[in-house]
Amino acid sequence: MFETGASLISADNVFAMGTILLGLAYLGFWIDNTMLGQKTSGVVWVLIAAMLLSNLHIIPFTSPAYDFVGGYMVSLAIPLLLFKADIRKIFRESGKVIITFIIAAAAVVFAAVVGFYLIDLGEVGPKVAGTYTGGWIGGAVNFLAVSQVVEMSESEFTSAISASSVVSIIALMILVAMPSMKFVLRFVPTEFEDSMDEEEKQALKDSNRAHVYLRHLTGALALSFGICTVSAGIGTLIGTGQYNILFVTILTIIIANLFPKVMDRLEGEFELGMIFMYIFFAMVGSSTNAIAFIGSAMNLFFYGMLIVAIHLVVLMGVARLIKVDLAEAIVASGACLVGPAPTAAIAITRGWRNLVTPGIMCGIFGYVIGTFIGVAVTTALS
Repeated sequence: MFETGASLISADNVFAMGTILLGLAYLGFWIDNTMLGQKTSGVVWVLIAAMLLSNLHIIPFTSPAYDFVGGYMVSLAIPLLLFKADIRKIFRESGKVIITFIIAAAAVVFAAVVGFYLIDLGEVGPKVAGTYTGGWIGGAVNFLAVSQVVEMSESEFTSAISASSVVSIIALMILVAMPSMKFVLRFVPTEFEDSMDEEEKQALKDSNRAHVYLRHLTGALALSFGICTVSAGIGTLIGTGQYNILFVTILTIIIANLFPKVMDRLEGEFELGMIFMYIFFAMVGSSTNAIAFIGSAMNLFFYGMLIVAIHLVVLMGVARLIKVDLAEAIVASGACLVGPAPTAAIAITRGWRNLVTPGIMCGIFGYVIGTFIGVAVTTALS
């Protein structure tokens, strides 16, 4: 972390720092619900706004508030985001799209390894390859989990996630545009047609809004604290504290699959986890030196774009070979590259009614496996 310089808000002003971090998280969620958010991501703007505040010396580069967010809040977020990772339900409801998703995930691994040997990323290369693999098979939670397991520094993490966010935006735009590209349709045809009118599309979006029940949130938080406590105890016992997030992930998946009906009744816990994640992104941006970031992020941007390009070429080639429908291939790719929510949005806007649930289920499955695959890639390339 960079040394703290003089800033308008002192590092030990916890209330003021809390105001800033939560305000930045609010900015991200607000942008996500605007036209700008549909084309970009609130995470990008949270990072940019936080970097501006710290590099203009309004807030510090280091603060006890940052230590609390990075040390505790992130670990609590992971169970909240994975409580509905019922593997049996995922395979049952995703149909043959899950097979295409597995191919898409394998394409990400292949692309990350090929890109690693084509682009010199320096000593941080294996860490970046694994972190990008985990993030683009799962999502932001996997990106973060892998980065902590492989011990990325905060400056390395900020450069990596900022570059990958821009790449993800471009990937989303490509996926949205692909069904309208004639040469793509000739190469990988589709039989899916728009089967929803505007009223049905809006109703589906509204049905995904969470209800807030205090007993659900407090119960989910208590369980998350318990999982983190046990995971920390395991890490201390066997001397592998850096793998605590892996233990948190494993324990959460076990609980989610032992008690799927109980977990399925929870409402609002995923959204609470997302709040924690956005606060974490605000913290990351706040602790980033912009000059160092600009000098290191471009190489990572080109590496990320190469991964996306190879991923799409491999996936479309396999889709043509085994006669996978273009719509199913796009949903599987989206579940990898941009996560379940944007993938569901793609399916909704295209009217692919039957692919909305498979897209969400595949995205959740990506959360389950992404961290383990990402760590394996870093280990193999180190």
